[in-house]
Amino acid sequence: MSTYIVRNSAMATTAAPTKVTTGTAIKTLLQLAPSSGNPIVVKEWGISFDGSAAATPIAVELVDTYAVAATVTAFVANDVQPYLRLSDVGASSVTLGTAASGYTASAEGTITQTRHGDLQLVAPSSQYVKQMPLGMEFFVPGGHFLRIRVTAPTAVNAWCYVIYQDM
Repeated sequence: MSTYIVRNSAMATTAAPTKVTTGTAIKTLLQLAPSSGNPIVVKEWGISFDGSAAATPIAVELVDTYAVAATVTAFVANDVQPYLRLSDVGASSVTLGTAASGYTASAEGTITQTRHGDLQLVAPSSQYVKQMPLGMEFFVPGGHFLRIRVTAPTAVNAWCYVIYQDM
């Protein structure tokens, strides 16, 4: 099993990762598509906002949307980074593409079934990090879609990430 990290932006090089606006409607900030037959388990995830004042909280979801993908800006292979043993880790088995793994959704898709791994209300001037207890990690089957979604009463910018293992 190999461990990887993804963020809701392209891999940072000479500049910091780009923050993404939440908007005021439901929005997928990050999506992972485990390839068929290759599930993933979420080890940790987190999100932070750049609001300047505490206000009505933002609904934040870590959710499996089964067979329905959002339309996203696709990750490229370098955006899915090894997290632990860099020298002996191959590429992750997640599927890349605008209807697969990426960030900043432009369309949510018509979801008919979900399964939540976590659900929180987070102040727009705060952050949230969840490290899954050993043996209690959130399992996402191959062919499903893991998303970090937000619903904000007032738009702010956000960074989010997922640390996961290919199974």
